[in-house]
Amino acid sequence: MGKKLTDEAIQGVAERFRILSEPIRLQILQALRDGELTVTELTREIYISQPNASKHLRILQDAGMLRREQRGNSVYYSIADNSIFQLCDLVCDSLEARFRGKAEIFAAV
Repeated sequence: MGKKLTDEAIQGVAERFRILSEPIRLQILQALRDGELTVTELTREIYISQPNASKHLRILQDAGMLRREQRGNSVYYSIADNSIFQLCDLVCDSLEARFRGKAEIFAAV
C-alpha cells in the first residue's frame, strides 16, 4: 500500500467500497459506462423496478459517482467519476488471474 491513510481517509475508502459492494449498483454503473440513460432505460436494461433503481441511483449520486440532469419530463443519469471503472477493472483483472491460476491447477490434475 502506497500512502499511509489518515483515519478519515480510511473511513472514506471504506464508505466507497460499501457503496460499490451492492451488485445492483455495479450493474447500474456498468449500464452507464457507454453513456447516459434515463431511469426507465436503466430499469429495462438491468431488470429492476423503478423505485429500486431510484434508491440506488440516489446513493450513487450522493456519493459523487453519478450526475443527474433533468430535461423536460425525463431525468438522465451519467457517470460523474470515471475512476470507478479503473477500480472495477483492477478488481476484475485480479479475479481473472486468480481464476485462471485455479483453472491451470485443475487442468494439471
